[in-house]
Amino acid sequence: MAKAEIALSYVKLKAAEGGKTQYLLFLGKNEIAALAEAIHQFWDQIVPEAKEAGGKAKGKGKAAAAGSAPKEIQDRIASIFNGGKAVDVALFGRMLADMPERNQHAACQVAHAISTHAVEREFDFYTAVDDLKPEDTAGADMMGTVEFNSACFYRYAVVDWEKLKGNLQDDAELSERGLKAFLEGFVMAEPTGKQNTFAAHNQPEFVAVSVRRNTAPSNFANAFETAIHVRKDESLTKVSAETLVGKAKKLRAVYGGDGQTFVLNLTDTKLDGFGTPVSTLKELVEKSLTAVKE
Repeated sequence: MAKAEIALSYVKLKAAEGGKTQYLLFLGKNEIAALAEAIHQFWDQIVPEAKEAGGKAKGKGKAAAAGSAPKEIQDRIASIFNGGKAVDVALFGRMLADMPERNQHAACQVAHAISTHAVEREFDFYTAVDDLKPEDTAGADMMGTVEFNSACFYRYAVVDWEKLKGNLQDDAELSERGLKAFLEGFVMAEPTGKQNTFAAHNQPEFVAVSVRRNTAPSNFANAFETAIHVRKDESLTKVSAETLVGKAKKLRAVYGGDGQTFVLNLTDTKLDGFGTPVSTLKELVEKSLTAVKE
């Protein structure tokens, strides 16, 4: 542990009280393994900062620690912080405040999910009774409420393919596997909290993946600037999908951009040229990946 703290101080990542860095370090497994190997290789040369007669360290702060390091070790440790081909770091980025030259800029942006319509909060009232409490048979031993709502959500994310490849050191195969995992996960991700209470296992019924070039990304959230209203027997999901398609076509007619769109459509929404329909999630992902590599 002490050697690791000293080694990190050589690149200005000095541990604070308790042996923890001053902010979270998101490291790939390859980076952690490489750091351990460097510490092992230079074990005898990684030594504590020199002390003055009064027991105080010479110099001040991280700069002094880095300056006291043998250049060979400092260069070796600094070179380790390259993202380590970690897909999560490549997608979502990381910040190293003391080593800004080693920051990893995210290849992915994810918007907050929004409801396509007005939502009212509901309250689930619960009680718990202790059946083995003979001295008192009246009342509940625990009670409370849980807030929840039910909505049709619009979710949006964008991935910069070239940036993802760059973050993964131009490893095209790993980049493709990472993008595939992200696409599948983004479609199938479900909330984990309160699942035993609400069983919120609802797969999306309208999914569109656009592979676009020579144009800016386009979030269609403004399709729901005016909350969706439906008449009796109308599907809220279908009307939301129809509104989304209409907004997308208007924006594309104005701003253009080359690209292909693939749509998994379980709502019977008329696409009218919005994209190419597919029948399964597997087909959606495979065709999207093929278009990305073209």
